[in-house]
Amino acid sequence: MLENKNIVITGAGSGIGRATSLLAAGYGAKVVCVDLTDGAEETAAEIIAAGGTATSVRANVAEEAEVEAFVQTCVDQYGRIDGIYANAGVSGGRKPMNELTVEDWQRTLSVNTVGVFLAAKHSLKHFLAQGHGAILCTASVAGLRANAGGVDYSASKAGVISIVQTTAYQTYGTGVRINAICPGLIETGMTKPTFDLARERGKEDKIGQINPMKRFGQPSEIGEMACFLLSDRASYVNGQAVPVDGGLSSSHPWVYPRS
Repeated sequence: MLENKNIVITGAGSGIGRATSLLAAGYGAKVVCVDLTDGAEETAAEIIAAGGTATSVRANVAEEAEVEAFVQTCVDQYGRIDGIYANAGVSGGRKPMNELTVEDWQRTLSVNTVGVFLAAKHSLKHFLAQGHGAILCTASVAGLRANAGGVDYSASKAGVISIVQTTAYQTYGTGVRINAICPGLIETGMTKPTFDLARERGKEDKIGQINPMKRFGQPSEIGEMACFLLSDRASYVNGQAVPVDGGLSSSHPWVYPRS
């Protein structure tokens, strides 16, 4: 699906980013794994051990010079860049509205929203020059409707969706596509506190019960959608925020009818 594609993936050190990196390499892509931690090196090493091609870069997605540099790393090492997955994110302040600080907002927006903008901006110049390219972003169901995250997190992800929709039209006729994935509840390091609390209370079987699938998701399930949207198989998908959430966002609040 991604044969001969050169892809940059941020947040590649764990969770959705790592799962997508491994899947993309398995589908034939050369992958630049980016993370602020040593996890990017571990992901790249796992790809190489499996016979794939990857390199790792330690970088902060909220720092413009570092973003420009890791995009250029893909071009320098592999000859061009075909796609970028701006996936890196933080969970936000995890506080009620009246307890959030300006510092909480600045950190959440700098990574989740400005980081996406920078990834799109610095890959776009290459995509426009070559007449093709795929930009993919991680948003969230929290960016679609309330009650899936804190105020700062939800606003940051709504911003990602707006970036996608607006950029799709600003790149009109260029051959560039941009989309977002809106994950539901996925078991990752970011959601670990939720899972840990449920397990401590003996409520693990209740995790994810409010979506029609009655379960939470795995990073690989987001990764499969990511690989599709980065591939030429999604050639007519543009400007979309695609929920991958077990059906959670398909309904208004709903109570299971008990007999």
